[in-house]
Amino acid sequence: MLDLRNDFPILRGTDVVYLDSAATAQRPACVIEAERVFNDTHNANPLRGLYAWSMEATDAYEHARQTVADFVGAKHAEEIVFTRNTTEGLNLIAYTWAMANLKPGDEVLVTVMEHHSNLLPWQLACERTGATLRFLECTRDGLFPEEAMRAAVTERTRLVCMGHVSNVYGRVNPVERMAELAHSVGALMVCDAAQSAPHIPLDVQKLGVDFLVFSGHKLCGPMGIGALWARLELLEAMPPFLRGGEMIEYVTRERATWAEVPHKFEAGTVNAAGAVGLEAAIHYLQAAGLDAVEAHVNALTDRALKAMQAMPHIHVIGSDRAEEHSGILTFTVDDVHPHDIAAILDSDKVCIRAGHHCAQPLMKHLGVGSTARASIYLYNNTEDVDRFLDSLSSLRSRMGYGE
Repeated sequence: MLDLRNDFPILRGTDVVYLDSAATAQRPACVIEAERVFNDTHNANPLRGLYAWSMEATDAYEHARQTVADFVGAKHAEEIVFTRNTTEGLNLIAYTWAMANLKPGDEVLVTVMEHHSNLLPWQLACERTGATLRFLECTRDGLFPEEAMRAAVTERTRLVCMGHVSNVYGRVNPVERMAELAHSVGALMVCDAAQSAPHIPLDVQKLGVDFLVFSGHKLCGPMGIGALWARLELLEAMPPFLRGGEMIEYVTRERATWAEVPHKFEAGTVNAAGAVGLEAAIHYLQAAGLDAVEAHVNALTDRALKAMQAMPHIHVIGSDRAEEHSGILTFTVDDVHPHDIAAILDSDKVCIRAGHHCAQPLMKHLGVGSTARASIYLYNNTEDVDRFLDSLSSLRSRMGYGE
């Protein structure tokens, strides 16, 4: 088992149990320090100045880009576009590639379990272009049968969008297979890796996808920084997303030409300190070892899952195998609203999530309005899990229900 709690300043000396890492992970000291050092020693506008601080900032920013490229298995650092988060990356694809290439009669295929960030941009793209949005349904346990996947991809499919790991089930989805099916009809594949990047190694070549996005704040990095990877030829053909400073090559009164990829998509002053912090987070996870992280998270998840399954009135959504949850345990409690679950656990200093988890179509598919969600990560330990279970086990009686 990993013992990393003291690496995280917010967790030192506190009795708070943090089980909301699927929303935002905590930051280790090395990430905080990396941003501080950047701001203290070479804070200047990257890519613009010819003086030492600016050139140092540029070097740090581009070094972070190469680290992200290596992290996802990109062939070229230029295939990495820094964004604010996963949501911005998905919108970038929708406003550039989708708006320029979709037309009436085309279809965009998404799964019913997608986070709203991997749904709303495609709703808008279809509305603007006349394309049709189609849904790939899942079983109640969150599986996509082969026959359902094959039937959903048609000759009219132009784009397939799938989350690598569900933020409700925690299950790893068959992205590689969906990419094969998409390519068999000439469609492109978008992978939302927001939940997978903190847990499992990413390799865009093996996955076979055309676009992949993730956020830094879910893998122990800063808020406000994320990344889009896309095949270089796609980025070169796509129009800019935002227009303004730094993304141009030449500007006249009437027109402009664009900078080379990836700077064409990074308008304005960039979040260089955030990129440096993201690089530090990636190095931290690599030093811990993603295999070790996975084993640690699975062991704690197994401890929690088995205890929850033994509790009356507790219903865990998804697989009965801990290793198929990626640390995510989404559940309901008979007669208790998820917001009350979260409030009562908060009174015990246990932090969990409650609501629809930005996945309302999936909630409707499951026949529930909302759920509670505990998410375990590398800094949690058995004491955290046991305190969560102790609080959960007494919840219904504290609400006035008999056992």
